[in-house]
Amino acid sequence: MVRMIPEWLRPLYRFGTGAGIVIGPKDLTVYVARLRPGGPRLLAARTIEDYRERPAAEWGAEYQRILDALKTPPLPALAVLPREQVLLRVVPLPGVTDEDAPAAIRFQLDSLHPYQAEEIVHDWQRIGRTSFFAIAIAEKRIIDEYAALFAEAGVKLGGMTLSASTFFSSMRIYGEPPVSGVLAVGLSDAPAAGAEVYGESAARPMYSALMPEPAERAAVLAASELRLEPEVEAKPISEWLPAWSAAPDDFDFSEAGRQRAAKPWAAALTAAQPRFAPPLNLLPAELRFVSSRLLWVPTAILATVLAAVLGAWAAMGAWQERAYLRELDRRIAQVTPRTLQVENADKEIAQTVERIQLLDQFKKRTRSDMDLLLEVTNAFPPPAFLNSLAFDRNQVAVGGEIADTDGLLKKLDESPRLAGSEFTMPLARAGQNEIFRLRARREGGAR
Repeated sequence: MVRMIPEWLRPLYRFGTGAGIVIGPKDLTVYVARLRPGGPRLLAARTIEDYRERPAAEWGAEYQRILDALKTPPLPALAVLPREQVLLRVVPLPGVTDEDAPAAIRFQLDSLHPYQAEEIVHDWQRIGRTSFFAIAIAEKRIIDEYAALFAEAGVKLGGMTLSASTFFSSMRIYGEPPVSGVLAVGLSDAPAAGAEVYGESAARPMYSALMPEPAERAAVLAASELRLEPEVEAKPISEWLPAWSAAPDDFDFSEAGRQRAAKPWAAALTAAQPRFAPPLNLLPAELRFVSSRLLWVPTAILATVLAAVLGAWAAMGAWQERAYLRELDRRIAQVTPRTLQVENADKEIAQTVERIQLLDQFKKRTRSDMDLLLEVTNAFPPPAFLNSLAFDRNQVAVGGEIADTDGLLKKLDESPRLAGSEFTMPLARAGQNEIFRLRARREGGAR
């Protein structure tokens, strides 16, 4: 529901003219607002009386005269439905992406309203960057009735929404609501219904309700529902909205008049520039009218800037490339001698390390050979004796006589310096001894 527009771009989007129509029990309240970076202006504030009792063409012509007096192009009006005719549900869907949201919402939709599935119209928006989704639900027959009525009157609608959605959107055109929360109280369309309450908080990013209570009591109940801190003060809805910089001379500037103006003023602001926070829209897409030349102002400005940047880039590209190549060649020439010195030093260091390692290996060979000789000697205690012993870096060859050769190979393999012992000739008997020749593979030690 909130589009993340960079702060430096936001003034470019504060252009547009929009008409907001609040549908009351008997009358239509029409406001026309114009946005500029310096602030919004209220161009017109009119009431079309007894629209249900009069021919649609008659009050439609009255609406058109309001626009003609302002000399505005055709405007897509945003109609605000009576609050009691729209359900607002705020549903947490943690971990659900915008692509998966339609399916997740459809899965829960039947549990969010008391109507038959084919009898409703709904729309949803993610609330900012939170995991909460706002869902507006209304009976299809009501939407169809209003759509047909406005079409008969010749009033071009851009959407149908509820007051809470216009409050949320309009409060974000010229700034952001306080992070501590919002608590607004205003009169409902039908005074007998009590107070209409709107709020925002971290626990409930959008809250709207009709309460059959006095305004003070309704504010207390809403603050509890929103889990607001005590310092968050309940204010009239009009005080949370952007203030107009100019208004018609016949406008009722009293406190009561300003409170009555809150709903149509929020609707007109939202209709003039819905891009900051698109409102929930229950009007079928095929019936929506969109026409606002000022909506294209940011796009035109950005397109002009982009064209200028591309032109400059095309003209300067070749020159920058040549300058870059010259600078690159100069830097390469500077570092080439040092690079050669480093390479030569690396080669000398590698050769020195190799020589040191070779000397260390030769130094360790003598000790390794002496340890091997001791290991073989201990393997043949008297009266056994050896008449030949030869070894190199890989293996050892031993010949001699011993009283009993059983277990001899196993004994040699148990040595940490020998492995894979085997006889190299058949055993022969000489007196009480056995003549043997064997070899074993050297393990460990210097190579």
